Amino acid sequence: MSCALAGSAAAQAKIQIGCTATSDCASAMIAVDEGIFRKHGLDVEMTPIAINSNIPAAILSNSIEIGGPTSTVFLQAVDGGLDLVGIAGASVMNTTSNNAITAFVRNGITIKEPKDFVGKKVGAPGLNAFLHVLFVKWLVEKGVDPKSVKFVEVTFPTMADIIKSGGVDAVLTAEPFVTRMTNAGLGSVGARYAVDLARTDPIIFYAASREWAEKNAATVTKFRDAIAEAAVIVNGDREKASASIAKFTKQPLDLVKATPPNQSEPGLKPESLAWWIDVMSSQKMLQSNLDTSKLVLN
Repeated sequence: MSCALAGSAAAQAKIQIGCTATSDCASAMIAVDEGIFRKHGLDVEMTPIAINSNIPAAILSNSIEIGGPTSTVFLQAVDGGLDLVGIAGASVMNTTSNNAITAFVRNGITIKEPKDFVGKKVGAPGLNAFLHVLFVKWLVEKGVDPKSVKFVEVTFPTMADIIKSGGVDAVLTAEPFVTRMTNAGLGSVGARYAVDLARTDPIIFYAASREWAEKNAATVTKFRDAIAEAAVIVNGDREKASASIAKFTKQPLDLVKATPPNQSEPGLKPESLAWWIDVMSSQKMLQSNLDTSKLVLN
């Protein structure tokens, strides 16, 4: 009886999910707003995290139980010795999301081809995070030495200000920030580098500490069921998805509606991370040979 009560208490425990201000965690946003988590017996709140690369540390410090790191941030954290595990999928690259990713260039800077980024100062929302690693991959494929570009960290909400002030020459960003900065007359799109790469790999997925995930197996199952239910809404109900994204990211609703959310894919398979491991290894971002079978909770 006491075990049953303990299990029930664990299921009802407050869960904090940490994500950055993008549409990638829309399935969790929807699951909170539409009562889907509650229906599955989970009491969940979402916490905004400024920079994606801070998410693993937030998980390990117990500030949050579940986070939405990019594939690259997750893999580098695990490579660095943090015992994290993927528990469900959030977003994946597709034609729509790839088109929404850009290197946005401030007024006064002309970018006509990849080599024009040489010597430029480029802001990324997390060094070694998704957009940064993709951009470096693109530069390499285009014959440009990434070391010839100076990268600095810039959070999504501050991109417009730093572009306007000339603090950087370009930022690696995505919708709805691209449209917002374009409409404000701050600059223009210098490259749609994800379109050139044309990948369909995971962008962000939900992760937790292995210890927490294994101790709370029933909770993880409920979480996965809720995320799968919410993903259908993300991919099929633009109104509800936009409302939840606008609420969490604090972006204007009209602006969010103008851009389809990234495709939600609740399933997460270990082999889905193989391409990222190859890319990161080629960029000397990983020191060990990661075993994909140990990166995702069964």
